Amino acid sequence: MCAVRQAGTAAGSVVETFLVALKLGLTSFGGPVAHLGYFERVYVRERGWISHAELSELIALCQLLPGPTSSQVGFLIGRQQAGMRGALAAWLGFTLPSALLMLACAQLARVADIARMAPALQGLQWVTVMVVSQAVWQMARNLCPDLPRAAIGACAALLLWLRPALPPVLLLLVGALAGVLLLRHLPLAAVAASPGAAERARDLTTSIAAVTVFLILLALSLQAGPHPLHSLSGLAALMFHAGALVFGGGHVVLPLLRDALVPDGWIGSDLFLAGYGAAQALPGPLFAFGAFIGASAAPASAAPLWAFTALLGLFLPGLLLALAAHTLWSRMGSSRSIRTAIAGISAAVVGLLAAVLLQTARGVFHDAFAVLVVLAGVLALQRWRVPPIAIVLISVALALLHTRL
Repeated sequence: MCAVRQAGTAAGSVVETFLVALKLGLTSFGGPVAHLGYFERVYVRERGWISHAELSELIALCQLLPGPTSSQVGFLIGRQQAGMRGALAAWLGFTLPSALLMLACAQLARVADIARMAPALQGLQWVTVMVVSQAVWQMARNLCPDLPRAAIGACAALLLWLRPALPPVLLLLVGALAGVLLLRHLPLAAVAASPGAAERARDLTTSIAAVTVFLILLALSLQAGPHPLHSLSGLAALMFHAGALVFGGGHVVLPLLRDALVPDGWIGSDLFLAGYGAAQALPGPLFAFGAFIGASAAPASAAPLWAFTALLGLFLPGLLLALAAHTLWSRMGSSRSIRTAIAGISAAVVGLLAAVLLQTARGVFHDAFAVLVVLAGVLALQRWRVPPIAIVLISVALALLHTRL
């Protein structure tokens, strides 16, 4: 079980947490699943801030909650590293680049067509397959080291492959049950380690405060109704409501936002689709699309304020729930049943990522050239340790060249 580190770590740890997250925010292309691959590379293998088991637990926890999974995972890693200030630093660092880029895109969209990015998007999809392939391989080696856990992961992948609409939460619950039934023979050391006494005795004030703030803001957003007035408070209510009640991350919430925004005239359909395409092509969390929505819906002189309000409204519910749930999650490690359930969940997470990888690859491998580029990219990442940003630039360049041939 992941331990919540105390806030009194080294003074520079908050700055370091911000800078590491900022680098990820500038280089993490490919959407939520690819982000988790970047997190595995940076936070687990390069920095050693958490283990593969801790990362899988955070992924499992955040999959159970509404909100942007990768942003919630990064937020909680920052909390473990440097307390609440570290959590805020990690979220800000990871979100700021894409939010500023989306704000710029909203201004650019008034005078230019930003929808012409299909070739670049193709190259970024190749990078997604490369990064996630490497992450799945590394996590499978650590979290599915024996036949029972490998079987749980394989079954989870097969179920999601056959039933793509199956809720990930259901797969995780099945993994937990399988862990309790099949992994009892494992020594405790083979499962995630339980927290120490200091972590078990951690004050629940933060958790209670997070839940309280969440419920108050949710009640206020519901009072605004399904069609709020075109005002800053109406936009905040609409975005908070969407972020609080939608599971599945950016790929789910963005189409639903279209149904809430376009018919009511907050933003035009063509502009929404252009921003949606830009959000998928840019690094960082897809929820940064909130900045594009706010800036596009705003009066000309108030674009930054409206962008920030929409962005915060969309992110805040998931972050509050992650904060509340993490405190409780970190106190559950003393029970053998809980720990074996978590081992099963961790194996199911590997299967879930593997299934998403296969689904993504199926849509990416249109020809032999794409297959060769992805295979070469995986080798470059895994064997030759080429920096991911170099892989991104080379892949986009190859995609643009391939389109013109």
